[in-house]
Amino acid sequence: MKASVRTIHQLVTQLEPVDALESEHRDQVLRWLEGTDDVFRRQKPATPGMHLVSYAVLSDPQDGSSLLVDHLNARRWLPPGGHVEVDEHPADTAAREVQEELGVTAVFADPAKAPAFVTVTETVGIDHGHTDVSLWFVLHGWRGMPMTVDLTEFRAARWWTAGEIAAAGPDVLDPHYQRFIGKAFG
Repeated sequence: MKASVRTIHQLVTQLEPVDALESEHRDQVLRWLEGTDDVFRRQKPATPGMHLVSYAVLSDPQDGSSLLVDHLNARRWLPPGGHVEVDEHPADTAAREVQEELGVTAVFADPAKAPAFVTVTETVGIDHGHTDVSLWFVLHGWRGMPMTVDLTEFRAARWWTAGEIAAAGPDVLDPHYQRFIGKAFG
């Protein structure tokens, strides 16, 4: 197993699933990692058809809100994030993506920069037809923090309260976001 893939395998192995679905996703990801070194997207939009993504969930510890972006391609409100570059550490991807997409310097909630959640998702929107294996990282942020939203990727960015997240319809957010919030902040 390639060193970069072994690192990702270790990150996923250390995750404690919150529910049966995360446990299923974790097991699926571990089998995938054990069977291939081709885990990084090499060509847009979807080569290989299953590849790594890092989400950077900015959370305000004062009020428990989290920042989501209205993603043009996915047509849903998602955490900032993106594809893990070849041999890049997924935490570095999360930090790079919030810098590129929001102009924000990453401050990880976990000093070890470990992911808090793992999901396997068939994509929706314009580039549907591939599978994202997403590692979710929690970052500190705050309402009113200065940011420059990349309007080539997003319609908008806004802070969502726990109540707004709970009330969102099934096609509004990433399909795993409510479960993530329950695990990370519940």
